[in-house]
Formats: sequence, C-alpha cells, structure tokens
Amino acid sequence: MTLAPFEAAPAAIQLHLVSAVVAFVLGSWMLMRPKGTPVHRRLGRIWMALMVAVALSSFLIPATIGRFAGPFGIIHVLSVWTLVSVSVAIWAARTGRVRHHRIWVLATYFGALVGAGAGAFAPGRLISHMLGYG
Repeated sequence: MTLAPFEAAPAAIQLHLVSAVVAFVLGSWMLMRPKGTPVHRRLGRIWMALMVAVALSSFLIPATIGRFAGPFGIIHVLSVWTLVSVSVAIWAARTGRVRHHRIWVLATYFGALVGAGAGAFAPGRLISHMLGYG
C-alpha cells in the first residue's frame, strides 16, 4: 500500500475520499450502538455533515464514465440523491419519525457509502492505485 497516489490527487479528491472513509467507519460504528442517545445524536450530526461533504466534493470531481452534462456524470446523480436523503433523514429525526429516519439513513449508508464505495475499488481508480492493483 502506498499513499503517493492520494498525496498526488487534487484536494477535492482527497476531501472526498477522507470524508467517505470517515463516514463509513463512523456509520458502521453507529449501526452497532444504541440509538436515540445523546452520543448517537451528536455523532449523527457529524455523520450527516460528512455525507454532505462527500456529496458536495463529488461535484468538484469530473466524471470519468457516463458523462451527460459537462463534467457531470451518472455518479453525480447519486450525489444529488445523497443530499436529498440526508435532508429527509434529518427532517424525519427532528419531527419524531424514527422509522423514516432509520430507513433514509440506512439507504444513504448502504447506497451512497457501501454501493458507490465498492465501485471506488475498481481497477484504475485512486484506491486501486493506493492498494497496488490499479
């Protein structure tokens, strides 16, 4: 493993990767912890902010496949969906709709982090270069 590809990457990609990795680790930990506690609420705010950072930073990264509008591609649709889902999850939590909050958070975690994150391991992507198989 080498950090050289990460260090050479543009700041937007570095922010995107770091935010996504921290959101994944924090989200994984939160899934295993009790819900509704003050700690859950505080860490949930941090997780939501990280997800917004992941989504917004993606708009600074040009699509490499599936481009349809300038530098934007199909993957950017997921970023828009992430911003919407985070907003709905926050609204649901603040209005006491716990079931809806859970559904939207899980959909964001598994769709935006696990699903899209799996694609980040494809050969030719930054992570594959860092891990030595790209």
